[in-house]
Amino acid sequence: MTSKQRAVYAARLLDEKKAQDILLLDVQGMTVITDYMLICSGRSVPQVKALCEHVEEKLAEQECFARRKEGVGDGRWIVLDYGEMMIHIFHEQERAYYQLERLWSDGTNGVAFADTEA
Repeated sequence: MTSKQRAVYAARLLDEKKAQDILLLDVQGMTVITDYMLICSGRSVPQVKALCEHVEEKLAEQECFARRKEGVGDGRWIVLDYGEMMIHIFHEQERAYYQLERLWSDGTNGVAFADTEA
């Protein structure tokens, strides 16, 4: 699986668990820390944690494991670092406050994932 295919797969996993406002960004020309940023929101702390557990479990089935994860205990902003992809799962309020997508979106680097093949 390529890094783009893995990022699209992760976005679809979050979508199937009803994550809100899913945004997949190709940031390869913007930073050296990762290739793709996947940003989404949950409506509550339990949903944010459930989204994290689901995506971790399904990616692990594909032999893809997070190198690092932060924020799981609080469930307000969870970051999963897969090297080639970073997944940010926000509680709605934190996402509105930090507006992370403003840092990484240039208006042209969004990656479609809903109805396309990776």
